[in-house]
Amino acid sequence: MSVRNFDAMSEQAETSIRPTDPVGRVLYQIAKWLAILGGVILCAMAVLTAISVTGRSALSAPISGDFELVAIGTGLAVFAFLPWCQMVRGNVLVDFFMVKTPVRTQVFADIVGGAFYLLIATLLTWRLIFGAIDMFQYREVTMTINFPRWTTFPASVAMLGFLVIVIAYTIARSIAELRAGRYFSE
Repeated sequence: MSVRNFDAMSEQAETSIRPTDPVGRVLYQIAKWLAILGGVILCAMAVLTAISVTGRSALSAPISGDFELVAIGTGLAVFAFLPWCQMVRGNVLVDFFMVKTPVRTQVFADIVGGAFYLLIATLLTWRLIFGAIDMFQYREVTMTINFPRWTTFPASVAMLGFLVIVIAYTIARSIAELRAGRYFSE
């Protein structure tokens, strides 16, 4: 397959998943940029790990607290990826069971799964807020580099809050598809 054909397929796939309504277009763009940010964070964590491992091996001098920084970065990256996965229907799909079912059944399953996911994401967001408050009040820091743990919570809460909005949007989109008999994937 040539690069040109791959690019055309990629553009066609992106066009087929891009919402056409104003709210969906805005959510799609924000989710896309968050996912890119998550990728940048993961790349930075990979570079950090490579430098630390090289330093440990060659100079007996790893980066202090590298595992703590990687854990923080990975958590942020995961929260950054979740809205994009939900927007493009890439979250929690069980193709093995659903691949042979009618599209209408698949969309109904998306609605039911989305409702559970909305409940879980809302509870996680709510509890993360209280976790952030506790971390701030108790001035909790990481063990090795004394990084204040609460500092990553506002970004995490914002990304989880955005995920809740995206899930609500995708549920509404699936309900509209079900009513209209026209489906996102067609």
